[in-house]
Amino acid sequence: MTGKTLGHYRIESKLGEGSKGVVYKARDRPVAVKVMPPEAMANPDRKLRFIQDAKTASALNHPNIVHVYDIDTIDGQDFIAMEFVPGTTLDQTAAGKGLRRRVR
Repeated sequence: MTGKTLGHYRIESKLGEGSKGVVYKARDRPVAVKVMPPEAMANPDRKLRFIQDAKTASALNHPNIVHVYDIDTIDGQDFIAMEFVPGTTLDQTAAGKGLRRRVR
């Protein structure tokens, strides 16, 4: 995907990968673009969940939740364009020790 364009988002580099998709840093403004892996796109339930998750996140407004700019399909590729937040990944933060539970 690096070097390709999804709509007006130019893919610059891969940021990470998980069970729900691959996340890339892209440029229109600095954004993160999450795309579904090909094997997931073939599964209608996973595709629906991908879109529903994006719509749910886009409806929320909180400083600890990324802003979703775009949910689209271009040339058969489903993707979510969201705010790019520099820093460490959750895997890097947890690094085998897990996360502390915060009790209020």
